[in-house]
Amino acid sequence: MTEKGVTIYFVRHGETYFNSYGRIQGWSNTPLTENGKDDVRRCGRGLADTKFNAVYTSDLSRTQETARIILEENGQLETLNMIQMPEFREVFFGSMEGMFGAEAYEKVREYLGYETKQEMFKNTDVPERMDAFRAIDPEGHAEDFMMFWSRVEKGLLKLIDRHRDTGEKILLVAHGGTIRYILQNFVPDLKDTKALLNVSVSVAKYQDGSFHLERYNDVSHFKDAE
Repeated sequence: MTEKGVTIYFVRHGETYFNSYGRIQGWSNTPLTENGKDDVRRCGRGLADTKFNAVYTSDLSRTQETARIILEENGQLETLNMIQMPEFREVFFGSMEGMFGAEAYEKVREYLGYETKQEMFKNTDVPERMDAFRAIDPEGHAEDFMMFWSRVEKGLLKLIDRHRDTGEKILLVAHGGTIRYILQNFVPDLKDTKALLNVSVSVAKYQDGSFHLERYNDVSHFKDAE
């Protein structure tokens, strides 16, 4: 007998001020820009026909703000409670939080021993660069890949446990790295793992013990105000 499964709509938060400044943002909180809010509204209107049964966010303000606007636009703000889960936070960059990305990655390049950043990005993957962030953080606070992934995986398994076989649609508003690694590690048919756009929607259905990808990094449903 086929299980009902559960469908998860993974949405990356809208553009924040640190995003627009090119600054590193993991656990740092900066608000959505006006442009970011507009894009979230367009996304919410595009999801107007999708009725969610539950809504989860990380415990950082940018995901909560994004979820609130989406629910406003699709008419479910009054009927659904947003549940915050710290497990779905972005990776923590420690004492390099808020640093310009170009400056931070210059330090990573130096540590990894590449001549240029272009060469480094071509020859290393994200987990390797995450490990380097922890290694070069003078405070020792930055997360390495396994620290990051073990908490994210726990959060996802908790969510699946709660909703498996319900046939429900779940909205999960989180972060670019968080969503990308959930999908990369759990969805066997995901081939294109490019960085996620702000407010992009990726949809995966968990059924019969595995994930099946329906959409990745999608903004085609965005609707402008009429």
